[in-house]
Parts: sequence; C-alpha cells; structure tokens
Amino acid sequence: QVQLVESGGGLVQAGGSLRLSCVVIGRISSINTMGWYRQAPGKQRELVADITSAGSTNYSDSVKGRFIISRDTAKNTVYLQMTSLRPEDTAVYYCNADFIQRLSRRESWGQGTQVTVSS
Repeated sequence: QVQLVESGGGLVQAGGSLRLSCVVIGRISSINTMGWYRQAPGKQRELVADITSAGSTNYSDSVKGRFIISRDTAKNTVYLQMTSLRPEDTAVYYCNADFIQRLSRRESWGQGTQVTVSS
C-alpha cells in the first residue's frame, strides 16, 4: 500500500519555471532510486532525470542545464526544479521510486501531473 503523490504541475509560459514534488507514502525501509519520467500524447514514456540514494544524478540530454533533481531523504520526497521551460516540455510527468519493503525490492509510480508550456 505504497503510494507516490505528485504535485506542482500547471500551465506556464515558455521561459518560465515550475517545481514538481513527489512524496512516497507508506511503510518502507529505504528508497533506492527516485526519478521523473514524462509522456506526451502519442509518445513513449521517457526518463527525464533520476537520483540515487547516494545523491548521484542522471539527466536526459534535452533537460541538462535546465532541470535539477533533488531529494529529501527524511521526508521521502523527490523534487524536480524546472527552469527555462519550452513548449516541447509539455507532458504528463510521473514520479517513480524503487524501494525496500520488508526486505523486498519494489517499484511504484505516481498518478502523474500535467505540465503545459505555452509559446
């Protein structure tokens, strides 16, 4: 009964900024990697950025230098600070986490939050 809840999506003009948040709710031992993915209509879901428990980050080439992923371990929360947004960033953004629950590795997804960037 682990849930991932995203927030922070919305409508913004090109060049603007948004900050997405995702909190993991449930009884877990630890969280390994957390990441943000996005999916535009008619396209496959793609990785935007992820971050390991050690703090190592990985970014899609299309967002490098514009987005920053971070996490607050104590709050079981991951963030995505998005700046210099472009219309092509428009998509539903999904939070993902793999974690340990009762000595088992599990994975879960959030419900998604819409990000729309206008010209």
